[in-house]
Amino acid sequence: MAEVAPAAAPAKAPKKKSVTKAKKDGPSLPKLIVAAVADSKERKGVSLAALKKVLAGKGVDVAKANKRINTAVTKLVTKGTLSQTKGTGATGSFKLAKKDESEVTACCQSPYKSAVLIENTSLHRKTARRKQ
Repeated sequence: MAEVAPAAAPAKAPKKKSVTKAKKDGPSLPKLIVAAVADSKERKGVSLAALKKVLAGKGVDVAKANKRINTAVTKLVTKGTLSQTKGTGATGSFKLAKKDESEVTACCQSPYKSAVLIENTSLHRKTARRKQ
């Protein structure tokens, strides 16, 4: 009887190292969205579909980035960068939010003056309500 050598286990293929994709140069998605809304001439704001068309023109793969576009739009609305004129969530029309006058004047003045300004505006509102 001839002795048979045990069969060697098949050689495993070496594992491939996962290649990390290089980050794309250029502005981030929220910055592109704000720029697209700012460039729009529409009075009532830009719809989400029109926004995606503009982003596609700027080189964004809308099919792949659809979820990121929707979340970026909703985050910009909650932050106050964009205001939503129609719809809810990521649907509807969006335009740039107007900055409040009190925020602009409060950052330029001392704390005492801004406190007086706030008191005066609240007093003015109270008297305007009484007149009605």
